[in-house]
Amino acid sequence: MKYAVACLLIWCWQVTNGMAFVADTGAVKDVLGNGALLPPAATYKAYRVSDTAAYELQLALDQDNRPLYYYRHIFTPVCYTGECKPVYINLYWDLLGNYIRYDLPAGEVLTKLNHKEFKPEDYAKLQEILLKPNSLLADLAITDLIVPGTENLTDSVDAHTGATLKTIKNEVISGAVYTCYTLWHMAHGPVTDEIMRITDTYINPALLHRFLSSGNYAYQYKALERVMDKSGKIKPGFEDDIRALINGKNIFIARHTLQQVHPGFITGAKAQAWLWDTYSRSSYPLQLTVLRKLSTVPLSDAMAKHLATACTTANEEQFRLIITALQATPGLPETVMQQLAAQLKSPDTGKAAAIHAFLLQHQPVNHTIKTMIYEYEQTHPSAEK
Repeated sequence: MKYAVACLLIWCWQVTNGMAFVADTGAVKDVLGNGALLPPAATYKAYRVSDTAAYELQLALDQDNRPLYYYRHIFTPVCYTGECKPVYINLYWDLLGNYIRYDLPAGEVLTKLNHKEFKPEDYAKLQEILLKPNSLLADLAITDLIVPGTENLTDSVDAHTGATLKTIKNEVISGAVYTCYTLWHMAHGPVTDEIMRITDTYINPALLHRFLSSGNYAYQYKALERVMDKSGKIKPGFEDDIRALINGKNIFIARHTLQQVHPGFITGAKAQAWLWDTYSRSSYPLQLTVLRKLSTVPLSDAMAKHLATACTTANEEQFRLIITALQATPGLPETVMQQLAAQLKSPDTGKAAAIHAFLLQHQPVNHTIKTMIYEYEQTHPSAEK
């Protein structure tokens, strides 16, 4: 859980292109022990949000007026037990409306039933609860959860939700059910759509470049929607960003980007020289994506030679995809055909048979290649002629 929390909390820093964190000097109580996890802001811009919580939404901006993150200082009374408990809390979101963290104003604490203060583990569990965008709390009314006038989970929760009481207990803090419910809906309610609307007004090439280089996959997917059209054609000026994503450490965003990009992006000798270098350094899943993509474009002579050579060490799936890519390119160089013909002597009978069929289909005229085919057929009488 700590690792997942840390990954999500670092999003806001990543989008600032490495801006250093500055410790908070006592303005808030960092109940999670995170130190300063949000980058410093030069100014804040206030927005009114049309939801049930009439609190201004603050957009933090850096000294260059670039958006950093959103936050809200919230006071809400918790009155379901008949006795109001004031809750003062600051909620933070990234630029796409994803909740990232909370903290408390100086001197404030959160309390449970009978004014018992939260323990450290309660603060940590609240963060875990608020980080879940798909919580069971999303589709529940508070009356589905607790007995009127108490913080006790209602016995009828099973009938209302189809979920077990044990499952519901994992979504809340005992003695603070109403607080968990209220804060979750504040963190994931209409404010998230408002954040997206505001951020859209700041979208420009500079912000899209920041999103693409942020390392935050949510930002990257958002930016990809803006810089690639439905056919995968890239807006001028973003080609290097796309190459960086494909070469990046996130295998999921790399594969998605390569799958979606227009075939023209990898057409030509220069583009395919880069793609082969990518293939050579990539993990196996991305290698398969590269090979599948190559079947959609004509191969350069150099790429065709690389693929023919790779056949010798390719596993069954790689070999199949290589042959498919070579098959899709008419007029292969004679040197490539010779490379393949030399592999007719491979001890891997399946590969040799596939190469034999491939060569027959291309009807080579080179005498050396025809001799290799003939010799193969003499030792494999069942080979198709």
